[in-house]
Amino acid sequence: MTLNYKILLFLALCICNAESADPLGQFCNTGSGSQISANIDRLLAELVSKTPSYGFIATSYGRNPYQVFGLAQCRGDVSSTDCSSCIQDAAKQIRQRCPNQADARIWYDYCFLRYSTKNFTGEIDTYNGILYGNVETVTDPDTFNKELETLFDQIRAQAVETRNEGLGKGKTKLSTFVTLYALVQCTRDLALVDCAQCLAIAAGNFEKFCKDRKGCRVLYSSCYVRYELYPFFFPLIFKPNRTLADTVMAILP
Repeated sequence: MTLNYKILLFLALCICNAESADPLGQFCNTGSGSQISANIDRLLAELVSKTPSYGFIATSYGRNPYQVFGLAQCRGDVSSTDCSSCIQDAAKQIRQRCPNQADARIWYDYCFLRYSTKNFTGEIDTYNGILYGNVETVTDPDTFNKELETLFDQIRAQAVETRNEGLGKGKTKLSTFVTLYALVQCTRDLALVDCAQCLAIAAGNFEKFCKDRKGCRVLYSSCYVRYELYPFFFPLIFKPNRTLADTVMAILP
């Protein structure tokens, strides 16, 4: 897959945070009939009830031709309480925002939820995604990009270790007062080699769309990558007062 995307750029003017019921974005496709819609509701109920226990579930409901496949996953560093709250919001919002679609997905900071009449389990999906980039740029891009590349190599290596279940996170000091934080995660249905490939594609957007920016996140259906100059993953040293108002958003078709 190439990175020659046609993208739509605009300022993200919403004021929201990770705990908000407002998602980072959603994708809706393919109409559904009444039987499929009923199966989606039953599938979502299962995703909501079972995801918090393990942070992940991939399952299905119904039989052909009305079978629906679903996946839900929380970010690997969040608590089961935050996971549960996020998945509940996701299940509610995806039905409101994609009311008549049988192929839908929704992204939050703390979780991701998806369903489709196609069995997508175990497949890399980087065809639809969302990118947020900080509007500010770093003052020493050469040093910053070198440190960012080194840190991402480290956390990608973490993510493809079986025991880490697709999650990698870390930080590195850029100066006395500045620290770079980064996190990557794949959905747990991916094989490790596919996880590595997905993360490489996602991080490839940094050079093209987030070059020299102070922060960037790329959200695909199969993986997620993010870096910031403030702590955003748990355990937090302090809770930053950040919003999406200082970011530029891109749709990655």
